[in-house]
Amino acid sequence: MAKRIVFLHPDLGIGGAERLVVDAAVAVLQSGYNVKIITNHHDPMHCFEETLKSELNVIVSGSWFPRSIFGRCIALCAYIRLLLASVYLVFTCNRQNDLVFVDQISAPLTLLRLTGFKVIFNHIYQLLTDRKTTLKRWYRFPLDYLEERTTGYADKILVNSHFTGLGNRAVSQPSYFLRVAC
Repeated sequence: MAKRIVFLHPDLGIGGAERLVVDAAVAVLQSGYNVKIITNHHDPMHCFEETLKSELNVIVSGSWFPRSIFGRCIALCAYIRLLLASVYLVFTCNRQNDLVFVDQISAPLTLLRLTGFKVIFNHIYQLLTDRKTTLKRWYRFPLDYLEERTTGYADKILVNSHFTGLGNRAVSQPSYFLRVAC
């Protein structure tokens, strides 16, 4: 029986993070895995060609939830949307999946780990957004706190630099792997 892997990604458009997920999905597909990509958004007119192939099995879930609230709270909405996609994963996917690869947003890690999924998390550096105003710092505080608390629920964590790996208190030295772009 072929092994199974699910990729959980917030927005499968055209960008660097999406390229990484698509390339990884294609690589494991070519290695004999059954691959499923669960995402909150996938526009067939604005995506990588590989995602249109049926073997990748791209599923859109949580797209009904808004991407922002009057142009604000984009990160909060992204967290909620990916949590909704992870609930879909929990209720519709076989827990015998060999692995779930979660990209960018750590909020789903707790739910996935507690429901028996093995999880790899692709961690990005949390301070990429500015915190210049008091309002922005207040808005980001609970999201940053949630990220710090949930990142540790991954079985393995991928980072793009030692700086990123050491920048999160929940990420201990032996638990992360340095991912190098090819």
